[in-house]
Amino acid sequence: MYTLLLDSATKVLYVALVKDENVIYEKYLEGKNDHAKAIVRLVDEALNVAGIDTFALDKIIVGVGPGSYTGVRMAVSVAKMMSVFAKVKLFSISTLELMASGYSGRVLSTIDARRGNAFAAITNVENESFDLEEGLHEYTMLEQEKVDYKVDETNYKVNPIYCINNAQEVDEPHLLVPNYLRDTEAERNLK
Repeated sequence: MYTLLLDSATKVLYVALVKDENVIYEKYLEGKNDHAKAIVRLVDEALNVAGIDTFALDKIIVGVGPGSYTGVRMAVSVAKMMSVFAKVKLFSISTLELMASGYSGRVLSTIDARRGNAFAAITNVENESFDLEEGLHEYTMLEQEKVDYKVDETNYKVNPIYCINNAQEVDEPHLLVPNYLRDTEAERNLK
């Protein structure tokens, strides 16, 4: 069984390909708001390493945010397109949970949301649950939390098997929308 994992919600583009429980391709590519240039190339590279095409995939798992407004949409759009085109099952996972998956215990994941705020969650990896639900939180509040690990949008590691086991199936792939957690700056300025 082949599973492709994608996330572009942070400053790091993440692409992995897993066969059964073996990671056969994994890439973290730090970008500068330019994931669009690399995402299709990395997906193609992953498929080439395995010697398969899109139609051989059994699952696609995509990080749905929160994170950069444009960044989140990149992986979600590619995953939706591949899922619908090749009739591959689509699954989603929180980007914050994906970021915490490579650690143990209580993990605080943060993505800078500016003005002293972060999109953040505390994932209890052993219990596969959130101890602090994902949301927009002030850094001053987050600094008081007792956790085993702290990861941010430029420094994290993913456990693809954890993500496979904890992703939620998307019934209607074409209806999947990213989890922005707040309006865009342009939308906020209109109010």
